[in-house]
Amino acid sequence: MAARLAVPALLLLLLLASSAAAAVGDEGPEKVAVALYYESLCPYSASFVVDRLARVFEDGLLDAVDLTLLPYGNARVHAGGEISCQHGPYECLLNTVEACAIDAWPDLDVHFRFIYCVEDLVVKRQYKEWESCFQKLGLDPKPVTECYKSEQGHKLELKYANQTDALVPPHRYVPWVVVDGQPLLEDYENFEAYVCKAYKGSPPKVCEGLVHPPVALETVVARNGVTYNSGGIELATAEEEGRDSKIRMRLPDNEN
Repeated sequence: MAARLAVPALLLLLLLASSAAAAVGDEGPEKVAVALYYESLCPYSASFVVDRLARVFEDGLLDAVDLTLLPYGNARVHAGGEISCQHGPYECLLNTVEACAIDAWPDLDVHFRFIYCVEDLVVKRQYKEWESCFQKLGLDPKPVTECYKSEQGHKLELKYANQTDALVPPHRYVPWVVVDGQPLLEDYENFEAYVCKAYKGSPPKVCEGLVHPPVALETVVARNGVTYNSGGIELATAEEEGRDSKIRMRLPDNEN
């Protein structure tokens, strides 16, 4: 009798183990952390968002990426908590607007499309028309507007200030791209190759043909100190202003 009961019990254990393994397998490999430290009116940051980073939404690499955007860059926090930005007060405004968008719409697909729209206007030197992005994307402006006009927006920027200033090694310029804990330095435009190299699962098709990056450049760890790096980045030149973006996200037809 005991032997008869043992077999069904064993089968039940195997079934439970198989179900648990399947559940783990369904989660898939861990995504590769990609963090972009940037500032809204930096032409290099804007062109990276529009021409490079947007690719992951088109080529399938997003399935392997855990993307975080941190709109602060080379700003500084002064005594009393006042923030000044490298490209002036309007950059502080747009940094806060984009921080509020991330907070209001945690879904990456939503807040990235909004930030893409704003940064596309930066590339075109039409950034003062940023509020048109609400209508273009069919988004309610209320949560973002209430946020950036209140203390909530300032608190979000202070949070990004702390995260940016806690980088080791400290960021030297923007955009500053970190993949899997590794700052890419001046090779940031090749970030997809670093993602493909770090991803433990079956590589997305886009990884085929990408040149694998060299050995690790540096490793980022958190610290409590504060470091500022003002860099030497200027606003876009007239020549940069006129260039066409290589990647275009699918905005509504009334984009222009």
